[in-house]
Amino acid sequence: MNKDQIIQCGDELFDAMQQLKMLRPFTERYDDITIEDAYNISLRMIERRVEAGEKIIGKKIGVTSKVVQNMLNVHQPDFGYLTDQMAYSQGQEMPISEKLIQPKAEGEIAFILKKDLMGPGVTNADVLAATDCVIPCFEVVDSRIENWQIKIQDTVADNASCGLFILGDKAVDPRKVDLATCGMVVEKNGSVISTGAGAAALGSPVNCVAWLANTLGEFGIPLKAGEVILSGSLVPLEPVQAGDHMSVSIGGIGSASVRFV
Repeated sequence: MNKDQIIQCGDELFDAMQQLKMLRPFTERYDDITIEDAYNISLRMIERRVEAGEKIIGKKIGVTSKVVQNMLNVHQPDFGYLTDQMAYSQGQEMPISEKLIQPKAEGEIAFILKKDLMGPGVTNADVLAATDCVIPCFEVVDSRIENWQIKIQDTVADNASCGLFILGDKAVDPRKVDLATCGMVVEKNGSVISTGAGAAALGSPVNCVAWLANTLGEFGIPLKAGEVILSGSLVPLEPVQAGDHMSVSIGGIGSASVRFV
């Protein structure tokens, strides 16, 4: 793809987000689109969001678990940026009906960093040493691509299908919990809908953060002290709509809940 096409696609995604409309997959329109092209498209979309007043506060890794990879037919992780306009706190209602197009909720573990991480060569020990705390989290992903008909290039271009997220109100030292074996239970409208464990995400959420640091390091991008890093879903994606209520409980860490409006 040439530079003009990359800018055009990034602008299309920004406009689609603003107007709550869907786009035909880029992989159907550009036979030559690469993951690097897609990443540059996402940077253009983020540039537009920052120009509109948003502030980057973290990064995310997505499509880490086999169950989510199989649901989306995308068989490798993706990555994107988080902004302050995506973030909600425990107890806040999340206005998905006015902010998102085709939302799906997933339970995961958020890492809050106290030191920078810059790949390549970042290890799990480096991740734990750089992490201040871990927090239960709901990420509500969204896609500007029609009916979630995405390939890896489509979701990377679309800022890893970022939507909104909410953090629980309890933070735990990551060295005091086994992040590979901790169990997760997700409830929707009072009923348990899924369970998972830390190992569902590339063997451990710590592996996910190391992967993200090393992958972004190839582009010269660090994970920065103070940033929120969403480490990927441990359970299947769940479609949600206004009126739904969800909660997630993670063994040894705590819980988070959200009501959608």
